[in-house]
Amino acid sequence: MGVYSVAETKAHLSEIIKRVEAGEEVTITKRGEPIATLVGVSKQKEQPINWKRIGELRKKLPRSKTNAAELIREMRDAGF
Repeated sequence: MGVYSVAETKAHLSEIIKRVEAGEEVTITKRGEPIATLVGVSKQKEQPINWKRIGELRKKLPRSKTNAAELIREMRDAGF
């Protein structure tokens, strides 16, 4: 884990960001006291759409008595 002062962070921001992207955790200090920790954002693996589960869910939902055009008109008139 790297530790940098605010001044060092300002001077070397691009380098620090590269280190965080590579998985390093970086702490930023002000007058010797930690004020922030930078950590990389984990990337989620995309999952394919499960159409079977969506179909099963749709079968369980009650049918709407209002069609889409009427619903949109009601929402618009209500100020949504």
